[in-house]
Amino acid sequence: MPIKDVNSALPVAAVLDDLDLALTKNASAVLQAPPGAGKTTFVSLFLKKASWLGHGKIVMLEPRRLAARAAAMRMAHLLDEEVGQTVGYRIRMDRRVSEATRIEVVTEGILTRMLQSDPALQGVGLVIFDEFHERHLDGDLGLALCLDMQGVLNQTLRLLVMSATMDAGPVAAMLNHAPVISCSGRAYPVETRYIGAHTPVTDPTMSSDAVYRAVTAAAREETGSILVFLPGVPEIRQVAKGLDEAQLDPDRLGPEWIVAPLFGNLSRRGQDQAISPAPRGRRKIVLATPVAETSLTIEGIQVVVDSGLQRVPRFDVTSGLTRLVTVRVSQASADQRQGRAGRTGPGLCLRLWSQRMHHSLPAFHRPEILEADLARLALELALWGVDDPERLSWLDRPPKGSYESARQLLQSLKALDGEGRITAHGRQMAALPAHPRLAHMMVAAQERGQGAAACDLAALLSERDVVRFDARSGNPDWTDMGMRFDLVQSARKKAPLSFSGATIDHAALGSVIQVAAQLRRRLGCKGKDKAFPSIGRLLAWAYPDRIA
Repeated sequence: MPIKDVNSALPVAAVLDDLDLALTKNASAVLQAPPGAGKTTFVSLFLKKASWLGHGKIVMLEPRRLAARAAAMRMAHLLDEEVGQTVGYRIRMDRRVSEATRIEVVTEGILTRMLQSDPALQGVGLVIFDEFHERHLDGDLGLALCLDMQGVLNQTLRLLVMSATMDAGPVAAMLNHAPVISCSGRAYPVETRYIGAHTPVTDPTMSSDAVYRAVTAAAREETGSILVFLPGVPEIRQVAKGLDEAQLDPDRLGPEWIVAPLFGNLSRRGQDQAISPAPRGRRKIVLATPVAETSLTIEGIQVVVDSGLQRVPRFDVTSGLTRLVTVRVSQASADQRQGRAGRTGPGLCLRLWSQRMHHSLPAFHRPEILEADLARLALELALWGVDDPERLSWLDRPPKGSYESARQLLQSLKALDGEGRITAHGRQMAALPAHPRLAHMMVAAQERGQGAAACDLAALLSERDVVRFDARSGNPDWTDMGMRFDLVQSARKKAPLSFSGATIDHAALGSVIQVAAQLRRRLGCKGKDKAFPSIGRLLAWAYPDRIA
């Protein structure tokens, strides 16, 4: 089917010519289009033929790996091609591109690496920041760096910022008062029902029980498959357990249903199973984290059940630690989730809070740059040659206190010198896809013949925990990093696995081994370590400020 014919059925088709004209006359533009309008899939396919682009490449940022891969696969399918031909993608530990690739879908951290290795982005004519309302730290950084070199190192580069729910005015002003193109209308209508008495309940157990009741009721009363938004993997497992039991009882759910989890660290096979249509005669319940909130069409979904919760990182400047906290969603995020029910037909959204209390939810997410650990940001800016973030354009500037704490940490890790300039050691750290603490540990360990062990430890610290404990059991071993390290070594040798008093998460373990292998390649580890690793010494290199 020709792309033009597909476009005509989507709301975004009405503004594509206006968007092309705006980018013909301006270096930047902003596109607002509601969920389901087709912006993620069809804007790039349309603009790749623009006269101002010439033979340039389009790089489109997606905040999440799953969405990046799915968007590239969808566009390639519409062109009747394999991924990696006209349309490709690059995400962590996976890439499908070739010399013929004109549209490259990447995650935000990948763009930062592209800019640091080639500050002019030679051959790139357009960078698209999709779903910019999510305001991830890497997205803000990527846009700031692109604005810094646009018209200087790459004089023909265009920038396009897209979202369904962001406040377009400040973004347009930052982009030198870029034109705003708005697309009205939704592909299909979505009915919204409020079925809770209060605001979303942040207690995980109570929230999961409410979700279970809403899902089983919708399964009995509605048609089509169901997409459920939960804050994280533990809640997904808890709800899935109840639904698996309900499948054995035709009066509650029955065997016609397929229960499919969906989260970022799930295997590709598991992700594909969740996204693909249910087999004929069956329906599907997809239990998802916010990974399914944007830029992703899950076939057959007609009902969305929204817990109203999300899990976000919060950095404490005093302690220097980042922790995950469960918070209520913003109104903008709730609208994004609601839109998932109207992608392929009329839908229904069930919100587990009251309509009266909906207006008490914050209008937008608080940007990650205001809450996050800024150590990686400070390292990237130093590598870019910027010692003061005030020199760059930001929608929200990095908080001075957090940024200064980040610089002090980098100096203690020998990444910056006394004047704040990046050191040779800092450049080695910046080349590794890890937090500066872990990067310092790996570089220091490699110099002392323990690089491979440091990569394993870095993977354990950065990925999901490979074991699951009941914290109430009081098991003294549940925080032991050495036992987890030994578990990785045993798994790599395909030896029997055991961890006292815990359930081994084999998917997480596989991810840790995969990430460790990538880190070893990037660090240049060859063969076995020359010295026997000391877990305590390795951790001390990563956390010198934690030594008592």
